[in-house]
Amino acid sequence: MEDTMQVGKNRTLLLSKTAHGFESGGVMNPAVISNGVGAHLLYRAVAADGCSSIGYCQLDSPTTIALRHDVPLLYPQHAYEDEGLEDPRVVLLDDTYVVSYTAYDGVNAMGAIALSPDLKNFTKLGIVVPQLSYKRFAHLANMAGVINEKYKRFNLPHHALEHAQGHELVWDKNLVCFPRRVDGKLVFLHRIKPDIQLAMVDDWADLTEHFWEEYLLRLHDHILMTPRYRHEVSYIGAGCPPIETAEGWLLIYHGVHDTPTGYVYVACAALLHLQPPFTELARLPYALFKPEADWELHGVVNNVCFPTGSLLVDDELFIYYGAADQHIACISFHLPTLLNELLLYAVPQ
Repeated sequence: MEDTMQVGKNRTLLLSKTAHGFESGGVMNPAVISNGVGAHLLYRAVAADGCSSIGYCQLDSPTTIALRHDVPLLYPQHAYEDEGLEDPRVVLLDDTYVVSYTAYDGVNAMGAIALSPDLKNFTKLGIVVPQLSYKRFAHLANMAGVINEKYKRFNLPHHALEHAQGHELVWDKNLVCFPRRVDGKLVFLHRIKPDIQLAMVDDWADLTEHFWEEYLLRLHDHILMTPRYRHEVSYIGAGCPPIETAEGWLLIYHGVHDTPTGYVYVACAALLHLQPPFTELARLPYALFKPEADWELHGVVNNVCFPTGSLLVDDELFIYYGAADQHIACISFHLPTLLNELLLYAVPQ
């Protein structure tokens, strides 16, 4: 079996750290959205002390930087994000830009939302995913049947910091929104390891403690995808916002597998039904692409290709990703070829 898809790919190193304090430690994991001429690119910028903020670039072609800000676009302002804003994604929904990101307070990493009419002024909604200890999570999730043992392995408290004791929550990251409402609902993916889960609500305000308790009581009903193949055997997570095609929603996600030298992060692809419950139509049984270039194999974290944004220009799909937690890169695929390849690996219904 192939290790990666061999047709139509071209890797470009797009962005690296600068001497500016907010991104002197590295750049990675960008969100991308078209502005009609080029694109907006929002990215995770890491300072020397490890604290992350969100930087901004403007593209005038898929691989050409026209403008790069020398200060962050979004930065820590609240206790829940005191140690950083990480891994943004962006969609334009109801004429509003929805920026989803991971808020890190030094102990917990949780999905949060910021809304903007113009990508200049932002209203932060705060954390929107469940905020529960593992004990409480497991109590709810096991009500309808025993959950995968990996949920325990990946989500039990793992911090040694004295101040964290009693305050650790189940990490819920990779919050990724669909680019339009479906049946009038806001639809988004999130990730409590090891699976990708899906949620639908009328409004962000519906994501209350009660909503999440009811949701977790039927966790099995909300698991969209679970690891299946060797390259994603450890865990998976949503990557780019889903791309609507005639064949289904194209989902570019990341898969992780453990090796003797540590985890390897690869980019993966699947197709989902266009309508709820968005069941899986097809999945590549091998990585779409994996670390191969030196700047993907070696960095702050070795062996990482972490896709988080995409741009479709005619039939060419540009996927933007973090490389070894130090750089931002782009790779392109011919979309019809990718879809045809996916359809060879239909999931039995």
